Amino acid sequence: MQAKFTPDQNAKIFALKLTLKKILIIRFSSIGDLVLTTPVIRCVKNQVDGVEVHYVCKERFSEVLEHNPHIDKHFYLENSLKALLSELKKENYDLIIDLHNNIRTRVLSSRLGVKRITFHKLNYEKWLLVNFNIYKLPHISIVDRYFNALHAIDVNNDNQGLEYHINPNDVVDVNTLPPEFKSGYIGFVIGAAHYTKKLPVNKIISVINKLNKPVVLLGGKEDANNAEKIISESKISIYNACGKYTIGQSASLVKQAESIITHDTGLMHIAAAYNKKIISVWGNTIPEFGMYPYFKNGDGDSTMLQVNELSCRPCSKIGYPRCPKGHFKCMQLIDEEKLIEAVK
Repeated sequence: MQAKFTPDQNAKIFALKLTLKKILIIRFSSIGDLVLTTPVIRCVKNQVDGVEVHYVCKERFSEVLEHNPHIDKHFYLENSLKALLSELKKENYDLIIDLHNNIRTRVLSSRLGVKRITFHKLNYEKWLLVNFNIYKLPHISIVDRYFNALHAIDVNNDNQGLEYHINPNDVVDVNTLPPEFKSGYIGFVIGAAHYTKKLPVNKIISVINKLNKPVVLLGGKEDANNAEKIISESKISIYNACGKYTIGQSASLVKQAESIITHDTGLMHIAAAYNKKIISVWGNTIPEFGMYPYFKNGDGDSTMLQVNELSCRPCSKIGYPRCPKGHFKCMQLIDEEKLIEAVK
């Protein structure tokens, strides 16, 4: 929704927009969070005449936006904020769009001495919910919260959804997979940043044994052992891609899947960028934090499974290495039959 301003405010916004020749967008991490900024990148580039769009993220996530055609120049945070600052000062930016909004990004913006716009992170509202079960969250995606901030420069959501651009060298030829996968497969993202975001391995095995399609397991190197255990106890054809592929190659496998079963993780957002059928499983986090699958025109095939009316949930806005209560009901009680039905 486009914000309404007085004629005087509109005139000031228009005048500011005309001065913008070089804009820096900041989001340091991580995979999914970077993908969620892609509508902003595209709309800024397309709606601000002649603007150069620069982007800074952490070096280890460089692959995520490396081939985005709307970014004119990339910068990477490695170890030193001071070294990054030295590089950025040479650019003479007209505006910083801070989509991370933490202490380091505020320091960076302050040191550059450039006008900065940012978004409401809802930290207080999340804190109330996590600690006191007081619900004050608005029903809005983080992408739309980004665009609420961008009304200040008359940049509006084009509703074309997320983007993920794969390096052509990272496209995985499905013919390199076992023969039974050539006629279609389900992608199952078994990894996540935190233990409390992941289905227990025994639950994954139980779900997979009820599927009627080959399954490609997706995740990082840290998920490889769990993947092997899943394979050893499963009755259907499974291909273990965990830790064997780059982010871009994993994205290619997601793009070619018939559907994606996933936790609250980066590959979920990459799947949304490709408008895949997504069955997402939510443990200690909740979709209402605003990080749910975001589709073009708000129209995608998405099923979000979670255990509602669990008093200890959400227990964190991020996650834990183990269940604080010890029972892990938020994942143990996920309805497997509903998950299977959503896939079918």
